[in-house]
Parts: sequence; C-alpha cells; structure tokens
Amino acid sequence: MAGKKVLIVYAHQEPRSLNGSLKDVAVAELSQQGCSVIVSDLYAMNFEPRATGKDITGTLSNPGFFNYGVEAHKAYKKQSLSSDIIEEQKKLQEADLVIFQFPLYWFSVPAVLKGWMDRVLCQGFAFDFPGSYDDGFLKGKLAILSLTTGGTASMFSKTGVNGDFRYFLWPLQHGTLHFCGFKVLAPQISFGPEMASEEERKRMVASWAQRLKTLWEEEPIQCSPPWYFGQ
Repeated sequence: MAGKKVLIVYAHQEPRSLNGSLKDVAVAELSQQGCSVIVSDLYAMNFEPRATGKDITGTLSNPGFFNYGVEAHKAYKKQSLSSDIIEEQKKLQEADLVIFQFPLYWFSVPAVLKGWMDRVLCQGFAFDFPGSYDDGFLKGKLAILSLTTGGTASMFSKTGVNGDFRYFLWPLQHGTLHFCGFKVLAPQISFGPEMASEEERKRMVASWAQRLKTLWEEEPIQCSPPWYFGQ
C-alpha cells in the first residue's frame, strides 16, 4: 500500500537461497505498491547476536553485578545503547509492517535473529511493566514470519513427527511479537524446499508474491493459546 513503511529482517547466508528469493520478491512487490522497504540483512551486516556489556555505552548502574535487562532498560532511557541497536530500533519505530524472513533452526530462529530480538526489543523500547501484549509499545504495527523448514508439511501436522507447526510459533509470535504489541499476520511457511523440485520452489516464491499483493487487507490472527494449541 502506497506510503507504508516496511522493514524486512532477513537472516540467511546465501543470497541465491529460497530465503533470498522470498526476500527479493517481497522487496520488489512491496516497492511496486509504493511502500518504502528497508532490509536488515543480519549476516551481511555481521550483526552481533550476543547481549553483553558492550551494548551499554555509558556507565553501568551496577558495575558490581551485571544484569543485562536492567542495564539495557536504563541505557535505553538515557539514550546510551550501542549504535547498532539504536539503528535497528529506529527502523522498527518507523515501520508499519515487519517481515521476518528466515530458515527454521531447531524449531526457532537462527542465532543471529534471536540476538536481534534479544538486543533490539529491550524494555522501555518494545515493552514495559505494565506495557505488554495488547499494550506493548509496538502496537499499531503488523508483523509476519516468512520461514522455510527442513521438514515437509505433513511432518508439521498434528499427527506428524514434528507436531503441528503452530506449536513452534507460540514463543515467536505470541511470546515475542504479540508481547511487544504487534498484530501478527498468519505465517508464510515454505515447507521442505530442499526436498522440493525447482518447479515447486518457484511456486513457493510465486505464492508469497501473490499473497503480498493483498497483505494489507488481511486480518491478524487471534494471538492467544487456542490458535496454537486448540481448545
């Protein structure tokens, strides 16, 4: 939709991978709609995933006993977080939609993307107490996970060996995105590209491109336990 701002947080090492193609087609389609699109290519940026004292540029509030969460919260309020965190927070602040594009690692995100979440979504910026879930500080923004899996769709069904794919989405969509106030759109899951034919992989990219044409009209999911685990 013209005038909307989109941030794509992208975590894959190989530009010619399916993840790379899914990211590229999102940039192309959304730009064509008149959106302004920014990509944080975490591997290319050599993004630091570790949450350490280096993230606080000022003096620590308690140098004798390091508590990352407390120090990051205070540093955010004093504007003394490291520049790479501030940079990502600015992109996030301005975005109407955030797309996370990544391959599933151990039912979760790759370490570099987990580190982005750990460091960027700090208390004071993304949430506070009170100020979580529907009152999270990123409310009014949309988020969507676009991910690839190693296993096939049937492996990620209720009766499949991995269980329903919605189970592994709970900590990411609910415990992270919804916690910070995002409205979460249904995930785009490209199942088992490694086992798929070239034709099928092309279809995965085409179906994402197609969905992006009407993404702005979609209703967010009911981000609560029944969506993930049934009644």
